[in-house]
Parts: sequence; C-alpha cells; structure tokens
Amino acid sequence: MTLAIYTKEFAYNFRLAYPIILGMLGHTVVGLVDNVMVGKLGPTELAAVSLANSFIFIAMSLGIGFSTAITPLAAEADGEQDIEKGRRVFHHGLYLCTFLGFFLFALVIFAKQLLGFMGQPENVVILAKPYLDMVAFSLIPLIVFQGYKQFADGMSETKYSMWATVLANIIHVILNYVFIYGIWIFPELGMFGAAIGTLASRFIMLGYIHYKMKKNVKFHPFFEGFSVKKIQREINLKIIRLGAPSSMQMFFEVALFTGAVWLSGRLGIANQAANQIALSLASFTFMFAMGLSVAATIRVGNQKGLGDYKKMKIVAFSIFLLAVLLEVFFALFFVLFHKQMPALFVDMGNLKDLVANTEVITIAAQLLLVAAVFQISDGIQAVVLGALRGLQDAKVPMYITFVAYWMVGFPVSVYLGFYTSLQAIGIWIGLLAGLTTAALFLYIRFIRLTKQLIALNH
Repeated sequence: MTLAIYTKEFAYNFRLAYPIILGMLGHTVVGLVDNVMVGKLGPTELAAVSLANSFIFIAMSLGIGFSTAITPLAAEADGEQDIEKGRRVFHHGLYLCTFLGFFLFALVIFAKQLLGFMGQPENVVILAKPYLDMVAFSLIPLIVFQGYKQFADGMSETKYSMWATVLANIIHVILNYVFIYGIWIFPELGMFGAAIGTLASRFIMLGYIHYKMKKNVKFHPFFEGFSVKKIQREINLKIIRLGAPSSMQMFFEVALFTGAVWLSGRLGIANQAANQIALSLASFTFMFAMGLSVAATIRVGNQKGLGDYKKMKIVAFSIFLLAVLLEVFFALFFVLFHKQMPALFVDMGNLKDLVANTEVITIAAQLLLVAAVFQISDGIQAVVLGALRGLQDAKVPMYITFVAYWMVGFPVSVYLGFYTSLQAIGIWIGLLAGLTTAALFLYIRFIRLTKQLIALNH
C-alpha cells in the first residue's frame, strides 16, 4: 500500500478540520492573551493566573468533553433528514449544557477553598481568588455556547463557531488592554481586568452564534417549540451516556496538566510561571491535533455508517499521518525557538523583576524542549481517540487514559519533580510518559477493533 493512498486524503481532512481548529484555538487564545498581557505585570501575577486557570481548565474539560455527544446525534438526525429528531437533540443538548454551565460555576466557587491548602505561595493565592470568581462565571456562557457549536458542527455548519471565537478574541484583546493597564477613562485593574475581558468576550461569543444560527433558514425549525416541559428523561440519558465517558477522557488529560501546574507551584513562583508559559504554547499547538481529532470522529463515523471498514482504516491512517507530520513541524519549531518564545511572556525591561524573570525564561526554555518531544505523542493520542469516538468506542479508551495519565504519568511527575534535581523538567517528563503510554495503547485498541470489523465483514 503506497503513501499516496493516505496523502490524497490530506486536502479533505484539512478542509473538514480547519474551521474546528480555528474555533478551538480561539478558546486557547483567550488564556494565551491573558498570560502574555498579565505576564507583563510580573511573575507573581502570571503564577496567580496560572493557578486560577488550572481550576477553570478542569471545569472546561468536563463541559466541552460532555458537549461532544451532541455532534454525532445531530449528524445522525441530519443524515436521516429528521427535523423532529434534530430539534430534540438541539433542545435537550442546550438544556443539559445550560445546567452543566451553572453546575461547573458552582463547583469552581466551592473548590476555590482548596487554594489555601495546596502549598502555593500565599501572595499568589490572594491574587488568584478574585480573578477565579469572575472567570468561573464565564463558564456559563462558554458551556451554553458549546451546545450551539456542537449542534452546528453536527449539521455540517462548522464555520459559525470559528467566526464567533475570532470576534470574541478581538474583543477580548481590546478589553484586556483597556482594563489591565487602565487606558483612557478606564481604571487600571491589573489581573482582574483580564477576567472582565474573558467574561465579556464569552457572552459576546454566545450571542453571536445564537444570532447567526437563528438567522439561517436551515436552523429555523430547530428553534421552534422549546419548552422545559418537553424535556424527556430518556433523551437526556442518551446524551449523558455518550457524553460522560468523553468528558472523563478529556478530564483525565487536562487534570494531569493541571496537576503539573500545582506541582510546579510547590517548587516556587519561578517554576510555576515557567510551567504556565510552556503549557500555554503547548496547548496552542495541541489545538491542531484536536481539530484533526474531530475530523477523525466525523470521517470514521461516516465510513462505519457505510460499512466500508477498509476505507475507514485508510481514512483514519491518513489523519494519523497528517497529525504526526504537523506535530513534528511544531516540535522542530519548539526546539529552534525554545529560548526566544518565553521572552514574549515577561517584561525584561522591568528591572525590579529582572532576576526572577530571567529564571522564569531559563526554566521555560528547558520545558519547551520536553514539550517538543511530547508534541508527537500528544498528537497521536488525540487523533486516535477521535477515531475511536467515530467507532462509538468510549468506555475502554476512558480506562486507558486513566491508567496512562494517573497510574503512569502523574507518579513519574511527582518522583522526578520532588525526589530528583530535575524539578519542573522532571514534572514534564512525567507528562511525556503519560501521553506516550496513552498514544501507544489507544493505537493498539484502534488496530484491534478495525481488524475485528474487517474480519467480520469478509
């Protein structure tokens, strides 16, 4: 089988993936912009944003992971041209996402009490709390937005969420600039100004996608007749059964990276700030793999529906190959510019924090070399997980990710971070171990399932 069989699928894969990639990058850019702009205030402020966002990212992983269940159900209804079925998916999806948004907001506010017991620097904790309150509230519009987005994706309208996040990020940058630094008549609010920018941009994002979908004739039937009284328990349970394992898969990975934030915080402000810089850059490139992962879900799901398992294997491998090539490119970029990129996040002109900022840049540069290696593992596990979702295989991958991240990755992070001289670099080697284990066993799982399906259809 020649390489051309796989490479000829690249163009279609990328056409399908790029609006999703841009939409996902939008979520990451919100945090990246906060880190760059707050980083100019000093390493303590950057460490505080890092600590607060670690709680937010865990909540986001649960909400976004859960909402992915809406897409295949919407696509199924669209394929059957069943308006009533699509309307039920849309209404129940929005209902569950709204409930989940409020629940996650309450959960973060309750979990905020843990900040004082995590061995983090006291001045970092004091700064993190008010920022966390405001950004936690922004989870409500964000998770409701996901309900709209996943339904639109399932109906093959992937560009609405892309434009919504582009608009939100432009507004986010403007509001951050105005409120963090106190431009014109506006007060200088520092870190809290970044939280206001995040909250406002997420409400605008939600308003935009609602307006655009309601304006489109294609979606008119789906907006009709919404009533809480019509919400049915069995449809809610169907979405929950699909969404819960996906939610947990995403949670296990995000929680591992969040664990790295907390472990770094125990090593001191410089390590935590450096961890946040490296994590921001690695998260940005990971969104490309996530976009390809969704493309894998759609394409594998389509071929499964058609019963063409040989073609399904070719399609899946073409996405795996594309992801590896893309991640190798990012890995090389990280290696070449590992010293230059961290400097974007700190103000080297600030003489008061010069020594601290120099230490932050030195540690972050070393972490980016580890990140360069795990780019590839991270990309592979993401796209294989997407392909397994397309096969509607959710429970076994959930167990694989738990074992890889929490029985392999996290113990390695703890041991190397605290019981060797590696410190923050050791924590990141643990991340690499977890991601590589997940990539290997998820890939074995996919190969085994596809062999079984091909054998059964001969």
